[in-house]
Amino acid sequence: MATRAANKRLVREYKAIVENPPPYIQAHPSESNILEWHYIITGPEKTPYENGQYWGTLVFPADYPFKPPAIRMMTPSGRFQTSSRLCLSISDFHPKSFNPAWEVSTILMGLLSFMTGEEMTTGSISATEQERRILAARSRWWNSTGGGSGVPDPVSGIMVPNHAPGAGIGTGGSRGGVGNGDLGRKFREEWKDVDAENWKWLKAKGFNLASGLISPPPSASARPPTSSGVAGVAGTDTEGARRRQRSGSIGNTGTAGAAGVVVRRGGGWFEGHRVFVGIVFLIAWALLARSLE
Repeated sequence: MATRAANKRLVREYKAIVENPPPYIQAHPSESNILEWHYIITGPEKTPYENGQYWGTLVFPADYPFKPPAIRMMTPSGRFQTSSRLCLSISDFHPKSFNPAWEVSTILMGLLSFMTGEEMTTGSISATEQERRILAARSRWWNSTGGGSGVPDPVSGIMVPNHAPGAGIGTGGSRGGVGNGDLGRKFREEWKDVDAENWKWLKAKGFNLASGLISPPPSASARPPTSSGVAGVAGTDTEGARRRQRSGSIGNTGTAGAAGVVVRRGGGWFEGHRVFVGIVFLIAWALLARSLE
């Protein structure tokens, strides 16, 4: 239980964050425990984490601000082990170096600064820039499903399977990196509005809820041909193609139908050489007329 001083301090700091939120950061205390805070860091532009949604916790000691919080990040980032305490100068690994004047916003800005660097410490991991970008693109899926840990979509009620194929780098633990109970449900409890937006975004992007991958669109080759396509190949307008189809000039649609139009418009050898035949006829007629004079 928080001391009176800690409670008063955290209430004041929450009010300050609401009124003047730090860039890329959202945070609030849990309704059931003011010592347990939840944050979301939005990946800054021009970093491998751009547009990623990184959820984590700060767990404060009862005598805060005289001791620092434990810091964890739940969302796979390619920078930190998920759900592991991070060893930072602003965390409970180094209580003697913590300055009581530092506030929650100071702690989270320090975490963001460390995240976008490459310094290694307990709880940090190495990954390529491409791996981190992939994890950033899947971060909303991971947060709202717990990495596919059996969370129903609140709109459709569809249950996501209890696994996360390919959950990827740095997720820690087993079963696709979940291993911490139903994190999707916990995320929903703490971030109801954000979670609702995530589900809309996942649907709009066509995410496969079981794997966290974007489903490919239907192949263009699978689309049924149309009469307008026939008209385009045959070199005629759509209405003209429809008239010929009604009169029996086109037996079907698609490539075969288009070929039929071209063949029928040809009319055989005479049709293709009628100008030459006409010239020959005129010459022959002139010669015959002279012979009769």
